Amino acid sequence: MPVDPQIQGMLDLLARLDGPKLASQSPQAAREGFEQMTTGMRVPEMLTPVASTRDITVPGPAGPLHARVYRPEAQADESLPTVLFIHGGGFVLGSVETHDNQARSICRATRSVVVSLDYRLAPETQFPGPVQDSYAALQWVAENVGDLGGDPERIAVAGDSAGGNLAAVTALLARDAGPAVCAQLLIYPVVDFDPDHPYPSRVDNAEGYFLTSEDMEWFSGNYVPAGTDSHDPRLSPLRAPSLAGLPPAVVLTAEFDPLRDEGEAYAAALAEAGVEVHHHRFDGLIHGFFDLGLLSAASAKAVEIGCSDFATLLHQDQASPASALA
Repeated sequence: MPVDPQIQGMLDLLARLDGPKLASQSPQAAREGFEQMTTGMRVPEMLTPVASTRDITVPGPAGPLHARVYRPEAQADESLPTVLFIHGGGFVLGSVETHDNQARSICRATRSVVVSLDYRLAPETQFPGPVQDSYAALQWVAENVGDLGGDPERIAVAGDSAGGNLAAVTALLARDAGPAVCAQLLIYPVVDFDPDHPYPSRVDNAEGYFLTSEDMEWFSGNYVPAGTDSHDPRLSPLRAPSLAGLPPAVVLTAEFDPLRDEGEAYAAALAEAGVEVHHHRFDGLIHGFFDLGLLSAASAKAVEIGCSDFATLLHQDQASPASALA
């Protein structure tokens, strides 16, 4: 189907503005531009309401990391799930601020406490630094769950794009070394850095749909040190020797996204390994749709569907999950 008309209008506007390409900018300039684009037009009336937010620091492997805790409306003594949310931005861009409304949406729609993390960004901190930050944050969440959501049996991870990669990798690390993770929400994740794998979506959607192949090369060049094994599971979770035993997953992909095919390959590989998977491909949508609900009704519906599935995993009896690719 064609691109959602409301999103096509945004793409047409971006084309007319003809802003500088990522590859022509320094990481710092690109970060500033991304911050302005995502937060400059945001006003309080546009924010998804939650009961409260609180900025904190959590211990990281190289020092304290900034994070923000979002709480939903709930009874004072009610036990809730706790979700570690890891933002996207190609490992180079993004922050708690740029992804504020995404964290709010997950918090409100799933009735979960969300801890949104500011991990160290590349190229100042390359792989595996952001992985180490994410895993350290998950360990902190588990150690402090009594002061967060309260239920040690319902700790989950979520992330979009690069954050989807870090969420998937963090779930892998937690499977092998703890703490227990009950669910994962992977929003158009990057899961395979193998430069030789022929994913058609990387070619078909290389230009004109917000995230470009040139952008992906720039992100990868900044994040991945020269000589890194592209099949390292901490970089490419799709290449892990086994995905068995991972927590149930919601995987969201978009028709016009270069990352579509690898996200769908990960959903299929999880299901093949016996993991409960709920996968949705949203036709007509592009990379980044999870923050386009105010612009596009189709995007808003996609967020609703993805969060509904995640909420089901977070609030269901975890004793005997089914194995299915839905």
